[in-house]
Amino acid sequence: MQRHFLQAMEKIEGLINLWSAPSAGLSGHVLAITDETVFPVGHRGREPKILVAVSGGVDSMCLADLFLRKYGAEKFAVAHCNFCLRGEESDADEALVRFWAESSGVYCHVKSFETQDYSIRNGISIEMAARELRYDWFDSLCSEYGYTALAVAHNANDNAETLILNLLRGTGLGGL
Repeated sequence: MQRHFLQAMEKIEGLINLWSAPSAGLSGHVLAITDETVFPVGHRGREPKILVAVSGGVDSMCLADLFLRKYGAEKFAVAHCNFCLRGEESDADEALVRFWAESSGVYCHVKSFETQDYSIRNGISIEMAARELRYDWFDSLCSEYGYTALAVAHNANDNAETLILNLLRGTGLGGL
């Protein structure tokens, strides 16, 4: 597994050298790491300042640690969303991310959301509410702090979920 992540980081290093600042929003500026592939969608140019989305789960904690080992604390920051859906477990994930970031010298953004209320107010599922809240916040962080890319860790199950959600929303081929 470590070899896979090291290979992924080598791919990331090459891809990162091709990016530049997005002109507006995160749309098209996400670095996705899957079980088999690393792929960017972005622009070419200057070295990016990366925001790494960290849930506190294994995938994202490994991603953050790999960024730390490969690039050092000054090249990226982490962002953690506490959706306040799992009580003490949600708070424990937040505490883990804060502890890791502080002990690693990595800048850490944390925000708590009233996800259940947002879901009800907007007539959408909890999952869609969390997704909207998360990516809207990431977009505002990128604008405010000048991050040029967002790194998220996904496994094959996450990719299947995204495909199903896009199909349910009636996406065309471009959304797949």
